[in-house]
Amino acid sequence: MNWQCNIDRRGRVFRGILGAITLGAGIYLILRTGHDFWGSGACAIGVFALFEAIKGWCAIRAMGIKTPY
Repeated sequence: MNWQCNIDRRGRVFRGILGAITLGAGIYLILRTGHDFWGSGACAIGVFALFEAIKGWCAIRAMGIKTPY
């Protein structure tokens, strides 16, 4: 699969921050509240956002949808 960079530095920073917050919230939900289902979903979204930030690639943009970041 071709992972061409399709976001700029601002988009990478935005996705990195979003991913870290979402991953932290997911871990909190799993460990502190016992909401395993919602926590696992939040962790998955957070890890994917961090992946996008590291690779400089956005799945939504790859589908042809324009995003502001």
